[in-house]
Amino acid sequence: MILRRSLLATGLLGATGAAYGLGIEPFAAPDITRYALTPRDWPRGLKLRIAVLADLHSGAPLMGLSRVAGIVATANALSADMTVLLGDYGPFSRLVRKPYAPDEVASILGGLRAPLGVFAIAGNHDWWEDGAAMARQSGQPEWLAALGRHGITPMQNQVRRFGQGFWLAGLDSQIAFRGRGADDLPGTLAALTDDAPVILLAHEPDIFAEMPGRVALTLAGHTHGGQLRILGASPRPASRYGNRFRYGRVTERGRDLIVSGGLGTSVVPVRFGVPPEIVEVTLGG
Repeated sequence: MILRRSLLATGLLGATGAAYGLGIEPFAAPDITRYALTPRDWPRGLKLRIAVLADLHSGAPLMGLSRVAGIVATANALSADMTVLLGDYGPFSRLVRKPYAPDEVASILGGLRAPLGVFAIAGNHDWWEDGAAMARQSGQPEWLAALGRHGITPMQNQVRRFGQGFWLAGLDSQIAFRGRGADDLPGTLAALTDDAPVILLAHEPDIFAEMPGRVALTLAGHTHGGQLRILGASPRPASRYGNRFRYGRVTERGRDLIVSGGLGTSVVPVRFGVPPEIVEVTLGG
């Protein structure tokens, strides 16, 4: 009798957890996850706030247009100095019954506002789900082009200098062509013309393992925080390094990485222990 009750209780807990992971957490309003740090050689007295949106994976019913609009409103309410988008804007799930054209979603994301600008890089799925881009293996995937048409600045292995005393660098996907990436870290950093600190945007966090000290902060997504977190770890994090770069702030050899848990889901529409989030990073001040 005791064994039967234990099995029944375990089954009920499992069913409850599954229902939560499938039906509640993936659809939750985004948390605001905040980090504050002062990178090495950061300009004295400069305070910079960055809103970070990653892995939207739009498509009904999982990430409908009204939900995208709500995310934009929440991000704008932070009044950050800069907003960055870290890739994977479209769906990757058989359960998405209504994928949206890139311009439908980009027109909403174009409502993002920040005094220093809104910047976007491509994720692997922005390449993989774009047959024409994969065939030519060059240029911009359509999602990135659509964001550009709606006022967001695309960055593909490019840098921008800000008069406040820092650089922003945007790297392309490291697994864009499956067997190889579209990224060019050495070429991107070679475009820097002074020693001001660099904030680097990368869809996949794995590049951090080879990031030179020249880069003060790397912002990444891709992993969805593992999408499923049990006892602080994830069974299959989307990284060659396992849970090392799965989520949150990582500091190694004086360099900082922040990995967003993202907003949407891919493959299976489950989130458990990793709620959708918008990241707010405050540097210096």
